[in-house]
Amino acid sequence: MRDEFYFPSKDGNTEIHTIEWKPVGEVKAVVQLCHGMVEYIKRYDEFAEFLCSHGYYVVGNDHLGHGKSVQSKSEYGFFNEKYANACLIGDMHTLRQRTAKKYPDVPYFMLGHSMGSSLLRQYVQMYGNGLAGAIFMGVVADKPYHTLVSGRRLCRFMAAFRGWHYRSRLIDRMAVGAFNKKYKHPQTRADWVTSDPQRLEEYVSDPLCSFMFTVNAYYGMFTGMLAMEKKESIYMIPKSLPILFTAGADDPVGNFGKGVRKVYEIYQAAGIQDVSLRLYAGDRHELLNETDREQVFSDLLEWMEERR
Repeated sequence: MRDEFYFPSKDGNTEIHTIEWKPVGEVKAVVQLCHGMVEYIKRYDEFAEFLCSHGYYVVGNDHLGHGKSVQSKSEYGFFNEKYANACLIGDMHTLRQRTAKKYPDVPYFMLGHSMGSSLLRQYVQMYGNGLAGAIFMGVVADKPYHTLVSGRRLCRFMAAFRGWHYRSRLIDRMAVGAFNKKYKHPQTRADWVTSDPQRLEEYVSDPLCSFMFTVNAYYGMFTGMLAMEKKESIYMIPKSLPILFTAGADDPVGNFGKGVRKVYEIYQAAGIQDVSLRLYAGDRHELLNETDREQVFSDLLEWMEERR
């Protein structure tokens, strides 16, 4: 059964839209989903229903500036002028606290996709204790340090003259513009998202997957990515937290698996006791919308079943 509700955001102004999927009968475990950039939580319905059919309670919110967590159209792609990225992580933690109170005695997993995986990587550095496992999917990797630093500076410069709601095509191209260039003769602006033609058409025709980030959101995202890559930050992750990195081997966001493998090896070197890597040949960015998604669903369930 699917229900919707709202809770107050850490920004002090916005009501955060949330969806919960409740299984019939006993709840075996909880999975909290953290969606990616320029999308929304309802896109995870098929995967959530699959988990529900196996006794999992699933919950996830639209991040600030996404889905129904906006007060006006001008807020799409905007986080918060003062705290930016921190508000999104705070909202994730609020939802976890609320959910854990309802289901205090079952294992609690979190899964983040793309930007959501970056947010979750930051989250577990602060709040990783008590989780049964963390799944980082569609991992953002191999972004050069100087690119992130330059991008953040450029965001601040533009905001000083145009305001934090300004949308810069230059910064957008820096962040995501190269992904489609990796494919010969792309048919859409987002061939890098999935190789499934039907799911790709649904994505490119969805207005909630078509807006441009503001310089505020990009500033927050770049800041978070710089923070999560610091060695001292990675060492703050509980060593006993089970972690799974998973991505498409044909996903440019993770440098076609090579960047994801590097991150996996860094976490191994940091002493994480149970860290796994799974790459899917031929798959692109959105594993949950790929042609082999049923296999992906089963693999994720199996990983959690082994750890709950």
